[in-house]
Amino acid sequence: MRALWTAASGMKAQQLNIDTISNNLANVNTTSYKKQRVEFKDLLYATLSKSNLNNGNGKPVNLQVGHGVMPSATTRSFMTGSLERTENPFDVAIDGEGFFAIESPSGELFYTRDGNFKLSVEDTDRRLVTSDGYTILSEFDDEIIFEAGLDNFSISDKGMITAETEDGEIVEVAVIKLVRFINPEGLESVGRNFYKATVASGEEIPMEDEGRTSNILQGYLETSNVQIVDEMVRMITAQRAYEINSKAIQTGDEMLGIANNLRR
Repeated sequence: MRALWTAASGMKAQQLNIDTISNNLANVNTTSYKKQRVEFKDLLYATLSKSNLNNGNGKPVNLQVGHGVMPSATTRSFMTGSLERTENPFDVAIDGEGFFAIESPSGELFYTRDGNFKLSVEDTDRRLVTSDGYTILSEFDDEIIFEAGLDNFSISDKGMITAETEDGEIVEVAVIKLVRFINPEGLESVGRNFYKATVASGEEIPMEDEGRTSNILQGYLETSNVQIVDEMVRMITAQRAYEINSKAIQTGDEMLGIANNLRR
């Protein structure tokens, strides 16, 4: 019976929808997390009767019935979240579009909007890294190293890091690399707030000072852009859709039972 398989596809689709909503709610406090949404498409249609017009006479419409629904994509909203002040000089947030460039210990490139940076001590030098120890890249794709004797670090809105020497002199250390993508929704999420460039996203485009619309804010972190109320409404809608599809399966089963008992 076609209704059984059609309703079953609807239940599977809503289960995936709930999984995505649950992941959004679980990451409501994750720094710079970007919410996801599932997109659906209808399946193939069975044409029971085709339209047939001849000199304006005949049937003008088709008689078709669908075979359910299928998930087609999960899209991620890169809308900027709220900015939370932390007073930590190595917490930075991107006000606008863009990503920080990260290099893993294996040399693999990642991108993130999580600006919760740390200092990794190596002998007398210190290196700017992520919470996982991955290297933050400068505009020249180098490590950002703070030599011994530097203190009172400051980061400008263009990403320029300056520090004060023991003699009170202000020196420029490096510029934090900021990149953008033509299609950020094409980035591949790999966990830990990291993304990888793909063919769909295009290659990274370094953001130059001229014409840049994004700024870096020192002492701030970008919060998740998940809206709890919106996710709760979507969850209720998905739950009701799941429930009504299960009712359709029960109805189809009852109809089959009636047909099987006609001889009695």
